[in-house]
Parts: sequence; C-alpha cells; structure tokens
Amino acid sequence: MHFKLPWRNLWRNPRRTLIIMAAVIIGVWSMVFLSALMRGMSENMFENGISILTGDLQIHQKGYRSDPVIENSMSNPGEVKRVLAETLPEGARWASRIRVNAIAQNARHSAGITFVGVDPDKEKYVSFIKPAAVSEGKYLSEGDQRRILVGKALLEKFETRIGHKIVIMAQDTNGEIASKAFRIGGVFRSELSSTEKQYVFVSKDAAKELLRLSSGISEFAVLLEDHKRVDQIAGRIAEKLPEGYEVHTWKDLLPMMKAWTAMIDGFNLIWYVVVFIAMGFGIINTLLMAVYERMREFGMLKALGMKPVWIIRNVLCESFYILFLGIVIGDIIGLLSLAPLFQSGLDLSAMAVGAEMAGLSRVIFPSLNPNDMILANTVVLFSGLLVTLYPAVEAARITPVEAMMKT
Repeated sequence: MHFKLPWRNLWRNPRRTLIIMAAVIIGVWSMVFLSALMRGMSENMFENGISILTGDLQIHQKGYRSDPVIENSMSNPGEVKRVLAETLPEGARWASRIRVNAIAQNARHSAGITFVGVDPDKEKYVSFIKPAAVSEGKYLSEGDQRRILVGKALLEKFETRIGHKIVIMAQDTNGEIASKAFRIGGVFRSELSSTEKQYVFVSKDAAKELLRLSSGISEFAVLLEDHKRVDQIAGRIAEKLPEGYEVHTWKDLLPMMKAWTAMIDGFNLIWYVVVFIAMGFGIINTLLMAVYERMREFGMLKALGMKPVWIIRNVLCESFYILFLGIVIGDIIGLLSLAPLFQSGLDLSAMAVGAEMAGLSRVIFPSLNPNDMILANTVVLFSGLLVTLYPAVEAARITPVEAMMKT
C-alpha cells in the first residue's frame, strides 16, 4: 500500500506531476551536459599544455627557468639519467632537449623563436613533435646536421617552402652570436597556431654544433602514464637528485592551466547548487499545493488509524518517484545530446582566437566522467527528498478535526 498509494496519487493531477518532473529532467540534463563539456575543455587544455614541450614534469639546472640561457645548461646530464632510470615507473617516457631563445630569418623576414634540439627517437613519445605531426616533408633523424623542422604558420609568415634555407642566430657558450643556415626539411602542424610560430626543431647534434655545446642539456621532460602521480614521482626524483637541480611539475610550469582545472570543479559545484535551489523551490511549491489540496484526505486517514510517520513516508515516496523518473530521463537525454559531440566534437572555429588564447583546440570533445554523473544524480535525489520533508511534515501534523474544517 505504501508504494501503490503514492504512485496513484501522482497521476491524480498529471499536469502538475509532469511539470515538476520536467524541472528535474532539465536540471539533471544540464548537470550532465555542461559538466561533460567543461570536463572536455579542461582535458583538452591539459593535453595541449603537456604536449607542447611541457610533459608531466621537467628537470632543470637551478636558475634555468628564471634565466633560460645556454650557460645555465646541465653540465652533467648523466646523473639525471641515472636517477630517472631508478625512479620512473613502468610506462613513463623521458626526453632531453637543448632549448634556447633565438632569431630565425630569411631574405625577407625575421622573428624571435624558440630553438629546440631534440632526440627524434625519444621526443616522439613525450611531446607533439612526432612523425604524425609532420604534414609536409620528413621527420627529423638522429645526427641530422642540416635539416630543420618548422611550423606551418611560421612557413607561411616567412613566405617560404620546403627545401629553402632559414638562418638561425643564437648566443653560444662563449657568449658570441652564432649563426647557421638550415634547410627546411619538414613542416609540422599543431593544435595552436602560436606553437607553429614559436618553435623550430633540429636534431640535438645540430643544436650542439651551433651553440658550441659539448655535453650540456637544457632540460629533461618526463611523461607519465598516470598523470595523477606526478607530485609523488616529482618528489622521489627531487630526493635522489644532487643539489643544483630543480624539479617542476606541470602545475608549476602551467599555472594558468592549474587554475582552470580548479575553476572547472568550482563551476560544477556552483551549477549543482543553482539547480538544487531552482528545483527545490519547485518541488516544495508543487508538493505543498498537493498536500493542502488533500488535507481532508490526510485527516480522514489519520482518523482511520494511519500513523503520522506513514503519511510522511507516503509524501516522500511520491517525491522519490518524481525524482527517480526525472533523473533517469534526464540522464538519457543528456547522453543522447552528448552522443553527436563525442563523434564530431564542438567546433569553436568561430571563436578560434579566443579559444587559442585559452589554450584550447578549435574542436572540443566532451568528456563524461562517471563521478560527475553520479554526483549530479545524488545531489538531485537527496536534496529533492530533503526539501520534501517540509510538506510531508505539514501533512503529518494535521489532525482530523483541523482537516474537517478545510474546504
């Protein structure tokens, strides 16, 4: 009886029931849809951030980050390699680089760029620079002394093409300006055009020759399989490294991205509170109206011996049916509305400049976190039952005499 009676009471006024159920459906749908979209934006920004030569963590000579010049390179990278071999978990990848600020120029144009010497075989597992990123020409090879890899945007800016030369000028270890002409051997593409304009890549041997560097290394970048363990791994590496080195996680290297990730969680929480308030007032108003309309009925039930707690249970059961159906339908609609975006993504080309400034790709794919969905459903269900207690208690407090006086 305690389950059948509330279900029948719901459909005594189907319009009212459907209205409050629609409010629950819209609330749950908005929670599921927006949290997946915001989570996808956060993950996209994270993936772009760590792939653009950041990784999960980096190791530098002390003082390099504040003054990234060739003089602050690591003179003994072998001890760093030893610590990484002892410390990194299975599946982790690392690569060493030579990175300096430089000037690129040809007969018509010049621009400030970041000149990076890489180990091609290792770099392709750590950053976006890999054979798949090369849209024209060929990827770098080990020991290549003459070829350079440039971005598509820089190629267009310099009005040049593959096979033409580009001159790189940078300060060497003697404090003198060194220059060398490289032949453009490949063109890479990136999610962000600013990356294509900023970086040029050569083999590590070619960078050492230009900068007159014997065995020095600017940085080590590490990519982990489990990004959540970055703080733990960074701490272990820092403990084993001798003095004179600094270990920085992506949170230190990309503070904007750290703030954005925290903001996403805050946004979801605020949105849940907004939905709870809007839905809560709707549930209270609707059920309170239903209770006052049925005061004579509740009085009669109490006169027949129904206990107050049974009346509270019946009203809560009505609310549970509405909330449960609204949650199920809201989840289904949310998943159906996300399904096309999982395939094609959300195109932000119309806002490409703003998206790029935020570190986002032109196309965003939502990411459905089961924990977000569970949290949204839990908030709606328990908060809805909580606000239902007020009309339920009002119904239980009525006496048969008071009920007979209601019209």
